[in-house]
Amino acid sequence: MSWTEIVIEVARTHAEALSDALIDAGALSVSVEDADFGTDAEQPLFGEPGMEPEEAAWENSRVVALTAEDADQVAMIDEAAQTVGLQASILKYTLREVAEQDWVRLTQSQFEPMHIGKNIWVVPSWHDAPDPSALVLELDPGLAFGTGSHPTTRLCMEWLEAHPPIDRTVLDYGCGSGILAMVAKKIGAAKVIGIDIDPQAVEAAQANTIRNRCEVDYYVPDDFAATGQSQAFDVVVANILANPLKLMAPMLSGRVKSGGTLLLSGVLATQADDVIATYAPFIKLSVWREQEGWVALAGSLATVTG
Repeated sequence: MSWTEIVIEVARTHAEALSDALIDAGALSVSVEDADFGTDAEQPLFGEPGMEPEEAAWENSRVVALTAEDADQVAMIDEAAQTVGLQASILKYTLREVAEQDWVRLTQSQFEPMHIGKNIWVVPSWHDAPDPSALVLELDPGLAFGTGSHPTTRLCMEWLEAHPPIDRTVLDYGCGSGILAMVAKKIGAAKVIGIDIDPQAVEAAQANTIRNRCEVDYYVPDDFAATGQSQAFDVVVANILANPLKLMAPMLSGRVKSGGTLLLSGVLATQADDVIATYAPFIKLSVWREQEGWVALAGSLATVTG
């Protein structure tokens, strides 16, 4: 089966409304691109995590609508244009054929095994592990954050590899896909608990852990509180973002055993001093390592002596 794309160039002010109107007119999917991509006028739309642009559109936007090959694209454009108050006759658009492809294979080809640290491989299920003797995690891209592709995740994995929590207890707060919890368990942790506010993340983490033959218990916060478990942990890992990490400083620090370690990531290098200062009343943190503008902060809770 083949498809036809409608490609329309419009001003930013019309991009979102036209996209919605094309969907209502029968388009299968719609995306918005920078019409100036690849030129000196290209306009990046990036922001600090938590402060991304509200509108994913550019001053010169390109709306790309995927339609069935036998659809009436001209009628679709006329209907969408009328909906948003534009004259179809002055819209600059082209039609282009999208040939049939093996979309599964095309998508899978974008994800290759990732080598992290010294001896960790994250391997999609459709690949063989390059080094079966390494610490191998079988993990497919999914809804939950954490496949090892982001610097913050890699930093935490590298820290766990460099400081193996053998026979120790580990809490992974904000566990996402469960990747850090699984690394800790495979390295030799005695007990690992993962917590996430997103039930879908908890579900994905449980499935990933079963696939990787690990023993980790996952909870949303309320369910964990209901278990009555109030113990502190030898290692607490939280790979989230700077602002929520600051808000959770008393709670996360309170989960660290005397003599235990707290590892934080999801922090930009420019935010490190602020996060360190927030945690200073509870635990002394310092930058362990920086990668691509992100840092991992680590520190140990002073041992209480009688």
